[in-house]
Amino acid sequence: MKLVIVESPAKAKTIGKYLGEGYKVDASRGHIWDLPEKTMGVDFKNNYKPELEARKPEQKETIARLRQEVAKAEQVYLATDPDREGEAISYHLQCALNLDPNEKNRIMFNEISKKAVNAAIQNPKYINKGLVDAQQARRVLDRLVGYTLSPVLCKKIRNKLSAGRVQSAALRLIVDREKEIQSFKPEEYWTVAATLDKPNAKPSFTANLTEKDGKKYKIQNKEQCEDALSVLNNGEFTVTNVKKAVTQSKPLPPFTTSTMQQDAVNKLKMTSAVAMSVAQQLYEGFDIAGMGHVALVTYIRTDSVRVSTDAVASARETIAVKYGQEYLPEKPNFYASKKQAQDAHEAIRPINLDITPESIKDKVQRNQYLLYKLIYQRFLASQAANATYNSVNVNVSCGEYGLTATGKTLIFEGYLAIYGETKSKENEEGENAVIPPLEIGDKLELIKLKHEQKFTKPPARFTEASIIKTMEEKGIGRPSTYAATMQTLYKREYITKDGKALAPSTLGIQVTDYLQQYFGKIVDVQFTAEMEDKLDAIEDNGEQWYKIVDEFYQPMLDEVKVAMHGEKIVLQDEVSDEICEKCGSPMVIRTGRYGKYLACSNYPNCSNMKSLKEKAPPKETDIECEICGAKMLERQGRYGKYLACSNYPNCKNTKPITEVVAQCPKCGKDVIKRISKKGTVFYGCTGYPDCDFVSWDVPTGKMCPICGSHLVYKKGSDGVVRCSNKECNYDGGESK
Repeated sequence: MKLVIVESPAKAKTIGKYLGEGYKVDASRGHIWDLPEKTMGVDFKNNYKPELEARKPEQKETIARLRQEVAKAEQVYLATDPDREGEAISYHLQCALNLDPNEKNRIMFNEISKKAVNAAIQNPKYINKGLVDAQQARRVLDRLVGYTLSPVLCKKIRNKLSAGRVQSAALRLIVDREKEIQSFKPEEYWTVAATLDKPNAKPSFTANLTEKDGKKYKIQNKEQCEDALSVLNNGEFTVTNVKKAVTQSKPLPPFTTSTMQQDAVNKLKMTSAVAMSVAQQLYEGFDIAGMGHVALVTYIRTDSVRVSTDAVASARETIAVKYGQEYLPEKPNFYASKKQAQDAHEAIRPINLDITPESIKDKVQRNQYLLYKLIYQRFLASQAANATYNSVNVNVSCGEYGLTATGKTLIFEGYLAIYGETKSKENEEGENAVIPPLEIGDKLELIKLKHEQKFTKPPARFTEASIIKTMEEKGIGRPSTYAATMQTLYKREYITKDGKALAPSTLGIQVTDYLQQYFGKIVDVQFTAEMEDKLDAIEDNGEQWYKIVDEFYQPMLDEVKVAMHGEKIVLQDEVSDEICEKCGSPMVIRTGRYGKYLACSNYPNCSNMKSLKEKAPPKETDIECEICGAKMLERQGRYGKYLACSNYPNCKNTKPITEVVAQCPKCGKDVIKRISKKGTVFYGCTGYPDCDFVSWDVPTGKMCPICGSHLVYKKGSDGVVRCSNKECNYDGGESK
């Protein structure tokens, strides 16, 4: 018997299907060794050696079980994920299971397919010590930063705060953007647009005022606008230049981890964490009705846009059959990865293009279908022909003023037939504008003039998509860390969401200001990027990892001494909308031992305090009562929020507000929060009675990779997942 060890049970099941008899595939369930939880776990006298241990009981059980299997196996293969983290897990397995380090037992594959798995088995390699050292350096460095600076923040600001090598630099970006917005001073400007018509030629078109006396011109006040309107209302409009061209737009490359997260946030409204979780499922594989256990996409942690020649050929064949030869470029499209990209893996793509998104739509969970469709279409479009447009730029003069009109009409959609691009309404309208046939010297008639006062706008707040894109551009973190970084910032209450926009909390701003004052390099974006490059050099050039760690850590110790002698930071209170009913002063939000509460800002003269959970006044909605037509009010009742008619007591209509918590793991429809007759909260499928799914715990919408039961969130935990089947020991520990 030959033993293959992977990381997750789901991956084990997929690979076991391809290898068949003579092989046993088992899972380590992620890391078998961890740094200790309550101590630093770094041996400073021995070149920062990490003091790793099997911290959890299940890790000890895994090691014991795998040792028994190794004793019976004629050959052992370590098939953990093909990245730094996976290489470290393989190294730890090699050590814990007493495997011969001089034997080639490491196998890797970019996709979990029969062809890739069998090819890897035929070509085992040695464990890459450079990759192991690179992971170890990051792990130790992050532990040193977290366990050294977090206590400083807790002592000088408040408890339960943390700092991190990547998270603090990312938070700095969000805080700096907010400060830029707050200090922004809007400047007045005016726009003037003329709707023009060429006699006997349709349609009319719009030209915008852009020049004065042959130079670019921006109207800055009402007087300048009135001067321009006076000339345009009484002047003659003449075409001075017409430039026609056929333009093309190229398809985007296939997904990297970063671009996949960005599009999942923008197009699918997923968070980056959800996108990565679903992508992991698509990579590891799961049961699909009529197909068995199958993996759908290649490895999902990559910053490369490289694609295998076989995959390119398959994409071109699919495009030709499905869309026609005209949608196929003469030669395959080639995309160059960024200089800093780790090019060991391909871009994210489907493993088998014959498995179309529509063919599995009714067989998988909704998020799995949506993300697979996104990956599938993006990859297919990357090998399609360019989109082609007729473009025209027209210059028109009237007195000393110049106006410009642009139009862009689609001739051939090319790749856009497969994967459309998200555009703003303004851009879309401009590109679709139709301009009549014009020649230099044509006289035009003025139909109407439109003018509007405007003010310059501050830069937009970051969204999850844009902050991930910025982190990638600036070299902060690596593809596998973006989602985890965002989760930490939410968990520590350093940032909040205002719609899609990310806003730093008062606490987030103060923590950043403090770190900037005492630990400038931690929040310095350029320094963080340079440190990433140094860590990459461990893998690429064989740099001694502990020296890089030491160069970073020793100066930080000196900064800690200075910070600990500094004054304690007094947190600025967040002012609420509440008014103190005792003295009339504003109430502020404070954080105590048991969480947030409201306190009077007039303390100590007024010591009024109250819970933040008090009943809120009814909130008017845009929903109309179906009985009397009055507006419905959102009220808080014994069993949660509900809608009640504002025409009460004349109309006593009420109805519940449904809170969607997940997609049903059985049928894919929404699972909503419900209240039983006894007032107990439970969660049921909206597809009832056709679907009988019900759960007393909050469901995740996912299935257990071990027993197939639905997964739920542990009560009282911070997003920890467990299996709803109490006899199953799955605890969510398979994710890295």
